[in-house]
Amino acid sequence: MKIIHKSILKDLAITFTISLISLNLFLLMEKILRLSRFLSGVGASATDMLRIILYLQPQLMMLTIPMSLLLTILLTYGRLNADNELTALRVAGMSFRSISAPVLILGMACFFVGLIISFYISPMSAVKLRSYISKTITQRAPMAIETGIFNTSFRDVVILVNGRQEGRMNGIFIYDRREKNEPKVLIAKEGRVHADNEQNLGLYMNDGYIHIAKPEGSVEVFFQRYNLVLNLMLEGPSRKNSEMTPFELLKAARDSKSGDRVSLFLEFHRRLSFPSLCLILMFLGPPLSLVSGRSGRFGGLTVGLSVFTAFYLILIYGENMAKSGALPHYTGAWAPVVITGICSLWAFRQTE
Repeated sequence: MKIIHKSILKDLAITFTISLISLNLFLLMEKILRLSRFLSGVGASATDMLRIILYLQPQLMMLTIPMSLLLTILLTYGRLNADNELTALRVAGMSFRSISAPVLILGMACFFVGLIISFYISPMSAVKLRSYISKTITQRAPMAIETGIFNTSFRDVVILVNGRQEGRMNGIFIYDRREKNEPKVLIAKEGRVHADNEQNLGLYMNDGYIHIAKPEGSVEVFFQRYNLVLNLMLEGPSRKNSEMTPFELLKAARDSKSGDRVSLFLEFHRRLSFPSLCLILMFLGPPLSLVSGRSGRFGGLTVGLSVFTAFYLILIYGENMAKSGALPHYTGAWAPVVITGICSLWAFRQTE
């Protein structure tokens, strides 16, 4: 029996690793496309992109670990069922609970790893991700302003430079529409870019003028020296809530009196419910694999995606109900987990 469990566990580990990598890459594509369009404009290197991808992994793994666990069980046990190996094991005297023992080992491992990622690694990586993106833009942006090309790396600001020499730019033209009602056109003879801090760049210009368009007219201001601040505060790939540990989320939610209170509580519940989902999928996966195994080699993939689609639809609906005040936040967050848990225990007991 130990040899059988070891063999099944080995197959589970290999399939889980492949599933986790595949799902992470799939979910990473949207973020990478959005970040690459932004970072390529400031001259970020391939090394910068790889490091950013590394910082994104913990946040994705909170979601992909439960998905990979279910897909792994369905694919592995579905193959065993299609090859009649499960039938042979049960005829040999092994109970369904004994056959499912390797799944319990993998599920418990996913649960504890998920807790560690959710409580510590994911918030830390989110903070490092935001800091590294700001630092990369601050360092690369001055080099990304090329001569003769309209630069749109900064939100609502267009920069055109006619020439560069020894770190200084000549013939600067800037269109600044950050203030919607008062767009500005700046023209300067020369200037240079300097990093004020991790969040801002300063464009120091000499000998120029500013044309400001206002609803009641226009204003022209001539200057000898002028510093244009280019703000690098990002709409980062992760919300500020994701940078907080569950304990910080709970404290912030209790202290908050604004509309963010429910959002903080929901994020706190997610940090606990996603790892807990692994414990439930341990009992749901083996019974479903008997169904998926009859559907062909890719039946497990179809069944797994269907289960998670239903789960996230209920989750989104419950969270929206909680945000609207129709449900308590804990009910909206844990309802899909409880429903999935009841179905899992019933299915496992019936199959056993």
